[in-house]
Amino acid sequence: MDVCYEMPCDVAALSPASRTSRSAARHKLDDAVAAQLVGFFKLLADETRLRILHYLLLAQEYHVRALCDLLGQSQPAVSHHLALLRAAEILECRRSGKHNFYRLRTDRFQELLDVVFAGVPAAERQVRFGKYLLSVAPEIAVERGV
Repeated sequence: MDVCYEMPCDVAALSPASRTSRSAARHKLDDAVAAQLVGFFKLLADETRLRILHYLLLAQEYHVRALCDLLGQSQPAVSHHLALLRAAEILECRRSGKHNFYRLRTDRFQELLDVVFAGVPAAERQVRFGKYLLSVAPEIAVERGV
């Protein structure tokens, strides 16, 4: 996967090696931040937890039994993964009757992206993944009340 941090500069005047070294020098990754991000990505490196996040992105909220059915796994197995995601503050839970309903904490993902882009001006907070561009859009967050 080609990951490119977009920087406003005369790209044609720089060799690929000098672009990389200048970009890296401007945006060093603190050791504590790196450790925090490694822990987050290790948590997401599990297929079941990644599928849970995928389903919650699509439906916004599920109770445990519905997730068990979608994943084809037992309730204790799914509850274990949900507990790990909840401990990492990626999910939040609400109880209704006998069911626990889980949803993503979008604010937590925003915090993690803020950590990734710490020290990078808002106009430069962009990452390209092939034909996709991930960038900050604060006006959307305000409109949705996120």
